[in-house]
Order: sequence, then C-alpha cells, then structure tokens
Amino acid sequence: MNTIRRCTRCLLPETHETIIFDESGICNVCRQHEYKQTVMDWEARKRELDELIACYRGKYDYDCIVPFSGGKDSTWTLYYLVKEYGLKPLVVRFDHGFLRPKLLQNTTRTVRKLGVALHHFTPNWKVVQKLMLQSFLEKGDFCWHCHTGCFAYPMWVAIQHQVPLVMWGEPSSEYTAYYGYDQSEEVDEKRFNRFVNLGITAQDMFIRLQGTVDQRDLKPFTYPPLSELRKIAYRSVCLGSFVPWDVKRQVEIIERDLGWERDEVENIPPGYGYEKIECCMQGVRDYIKYIKRGYTRPSHLFSLDIRNHRLQREDALRILDNYEGKRPPSLDLFLDFVGLTEAEFMEIARSHQVSPHEHQPERTVHGAPTSDLEQWPREGAMPRNEAEEQVRRSGLLRPTVLAAGN
Repeated sequence: MNTIRRCTRCLLPETHETIIFDESGICNVCRQHEYKQTVMDWEARKRELDELIACYRGKYDYDCIVPFSGGKDSTWTLYYLVKEYGLKPLVVRFDHGFLRPKLLQNTTRTVRKLGVALHHFTPNWKVVQKLMLQSFLEKGDFCWHCHTGCFAYPMWVAIQHQVPLVMWGEPSSEYTAYYGYDQSEEVDEKRFNRFVNLGITAQDMFIRLQGTVDQRDLKPFTYPPLSELRKIAYRSVCLGSFVPWDVKRQVEIIERDLGWERDEVENIPPGYGYEKIECCMQGVRDYIKYIKRGYTRPSHLFSLDIRNHRLQREDALRILDNYEGKRPPSLDLFLDFVGLTEAEFMEIARSHQVSPHEHQPERTVHGAPTSDLEQWPREGAMPRNEAEEQVRRSGLLRPTVLAAGN
C-alpha cells in the first residue's frame, strides 16, 4: 500500500486538490494562512468593505443578496451584515434536497431573530436525481447540482429583484489554492467555471442526459449571462475577503446571539459539531472523498485548528484514524436515491482514485448513525431500471459490474 505524503505543518495530503509542497514540506494552503495572519492589512480591507456597502445601501428593494444554507458560514455572514451594517438583505437558499431537521430549526430561529426575508427554492427532484447520478459517474462527485445551484441560482434572484450586491461567506483560499489571499477573488463566472461546476456546464448535462430532462429545469444550475449581470452593475464577493475568517470564534457568537445549535455529523469528531450540519449526505460525500483521495473532513478540520494554533499536529495524527474512512449509514439512502448497488457505487468511486492513494474496501469499518437518522428524507428512490439505463448510456461503468447488480 502506498503511503500518502502529508504537509509537515498541517494534515493535508498530496491528493488534496490544488496542493503543492515547498522545500520545507509545507503546503501552499498553510502558506496562504501565514499571509492571512501576518501580511494582510485587515484594517484597510474593512475600509474597502465599508465603501462597498455604502455604494449599495438603501438604493434598491434590498441592500444585498445573501446566499444562505443555514450552516455556520452563511449564518455568520448574514449576522455580521445585519448587526455590523444594519443592512436589509434578501436571504436566498437553494435547497439541495437534503436539509436536516435541526438545520431547518436554526434557519427559522435565525431569520426571525434578525428580521430578514427568506427566499427558498427547491428544484425538480427527479432532475436532481439524474444530475446526481451523472456527476457521480463522470467525476466521482454527486454534488454537481448543489455546487452549481448554490452559486448560480442566487445570481438569477439578484437579476430578478435588481439587487446588484451579492455577499458570500468564506473565500475559497481558506481551504484550497484556486485563489490566494493575495489575489482578488470575485465570486463570478470565471470562478464558477474554474472549480465550482467540475468542468461540466448545464448545457453539457442536457446533452449527456439525452433529452430525459426538460432544458428549462436546468436553468437554476446555469450561471446567468454576463450581459444580464452587467445591466444591474453587479458585485459578487466574499465577506472573508474583507474581514478575517475564524470559524470557531464565529460559531460561538451565533450560538450566543442567535441560539444557533450544533448537530452530529457522520464521522466528525466531538468538538466539531458546527461543521456541515446542513446536509444528510455529508457522510457519503466524505466517504467518497476517502475512497478517491485517502482522507476526509477531519483532516481539513484539524488542519484549520493547527494553522490557528489551537491544536498540535502530533495530537491530531493520533486521533485521525478513529474518524476517517468509515462507511456512513447514510450510504443506504444515497444508493436508493440514485438507484445503484453498493458494488456499483464502489466501482465508480474507485475509478476516480487520485494517485498514489489506493483504496482497500476489505478494510472498511462501519460508522455510527446520527440520532436523527430516522427523520431524514427517504421518499423518492430512483427506479432501478431508470438508473441502469442512464448508466448504460453513459458508458462509464463496466457491463460486468452493472450486470452483477441485478
């Protein structure tokens, strides 16, 4: 079995997207955080934010759009803009289909305490199923509909309501190196095509699905034309480009002031109950990541704490294996939603492995269920014959594996 090289400062491995190690073995994400902590002039950035908001405040039906899942980052963004600037935002949520009960309770509590309007959109479930299966087949990532919908749909709402300022949460430079803290990161079509949509446009999806979906149903996953956005003189930026992002501190504040509550997440260590509480399928997403890349979210969480001087690398390494790589109970739900057998699932995921990682299915350990598992949505399984037909058309799964699933 090949050993995966990890950053000598944090825990990110060589299979992490965009990672590069320097001559000291330190990754580029850690170096970005050094820049954030020692070079960035945050006072100047805050003044830029003041000026930006002054340009838009009070001139439209809403001062800004805040894309919102209800998780820690979007809740903090909304809280900060309302409390720090007294803005009147339109809160826009793209519902990916897997919102958890406590997340919904948090949302109700948040929007009522802050006194804001919430626009909630749920796309066609049958279309979502096909998109999930297709993107999993092609990219080993079933979340294409969520990636694209969450970033494209709020822009359509901005056009519809003529609200040019869109305020997102953390910049991508907190986690990857698609952009650095020393760069200007606009949340625009360039960024969308660079890494959000996995290199697959909605038009690509329409062609791949060969007329089995109505093209109009794909509009929420399509980035609006630049000409339409320019008509409203839009700006789409990350709050974390102007104020330093510190998840643990921010969570403490929204817990105290909004009554925002943490939750259990499959295979996430105690103390991190603020992380990805919004999605029933987060455990499956992490499991696929482990199969493909040999690490999951605990490596990312521990790495953030190491960079913020809250955890020693040696201590993190000692407990890492207790949480990474376990099969989540939610996998059974996912398989029903996309009409796959577990053998097919494993074949597809392993076809997207990133070298030098080599997954060993025989060593799989089962993870524990969350206390709310029985409350998660179960309706809407994909009929097996529909899934088989879509898989056959794709040509991305060996016929012998597909036949074995019958």
